[in-house]
Amino acid sequence: MKAIRIYAHGGPEVLQLDEVPIPKIESGEVLVRVHAAGVNFLDVYQRTGLYKAVLPFTPGVEGAGVIEKAGSETSFKPGTRVAWTQHPGAYAEFAAVPSWKVVALPDGIDDRSGAATLLQGMTAQYLCETTYPAKSGEAALVHAGAGGVGLLLIQLLKEKGATVYTTVSTQEKADLAREAGADETILYTKTDFVEAVKRFTDGKGVHVVYDSVGKTTYEGSLNVLRPLGMLVLFGQSSGPVPPIDPLVLTQKGSLFLTRPSLAHYVADTDSFRERATKVLNWVAQGSLKLRIERTYPLAELAQAHRDLEGRKTTGKLVIEIA
Repeated sequence: MKAIRIYAHGGPEVLQLDEVPIPKIESGEVLVRVHAAGVNFLDVYQRTGLYKAVLPFTPGVEGAGVIEKAGSETSFKPGTRVAWTQHPGAYAEFAAVPSWKVVALPDGIDDRSGAATLLQGMTAQYLCETTYPAKSGEAALVHAGAGGVGLLLIQLLKEKGATVYTTVSTQEKADLAREAGADETILYTKTDFVEAVKRFTDGKGVHVVYDSVGKTTYEGSLNVLRPLGMLVLFGQSSGPVPPIDPLVLTQKGSLFLTRPSLAHYVADTDSFRERATKVLNWVAQGSLKLRIERTYPLAELAQAHRDLEGRKTTGKLVIEIA
């Protein structure tokens, strides 16, 4: 089968398309014929070595397709349309996946949408329903509001009745964030987002900041929080955040700081299935709208990574495999 392999950490050029054997499955696994795979910053972090993985490996932690073979200890049947996340190997024609990390796709969700939903959809869901359960009347700042998680998070926050401010880099992205429901958009390339948020909130600040950017935004994120507010730092697209003196949190109003990861929110079968089923049903019913900006063939995965890292994209990027 064709598969992307990484033999050394580095830039997009280390993504090599190779011929490798179809993986064998254990009794608790399923073999998925992969039709589509999602592209995520997590893949970039693993490729560069920021997140450690044993070399060589096939990256891609989110995919969708059809079960080719099911292990004896699983409840799945061959021919079932499924999606999965939080397990590597999606950038290949076949993937062996633990069955507890797999969920059947509802009718009405195609493979591209299935591959685009789980990681970013469950991330948006746990961020605003568990990490900081946003309430009606509260104010939130979402960085990278036109990104894959950002567009979904804005929609969910508005459903909860929150006021949502968001940062974006271009007018095109601002328009997309507004379509998703953002109350105010801030072009951080032209406007200081701290000053803008203080102006929007009459100097009070926001209750929560959802920050996936990291190095270039975290200080400003702390500065726009009102006392007892929370900075939810869930990514680092601009680079890792340096160590923070806890006393700074006291000085800025007894703030809360958390650095969550989806893996800990879907660490068992029940948690994974509950969150996955919820977001897939939202998409199937049309209450949560996906934006798939572009699809690429497997051989052009390196370009997809370049586009993602260059922050030239909005919504989701998907690899079509079969």
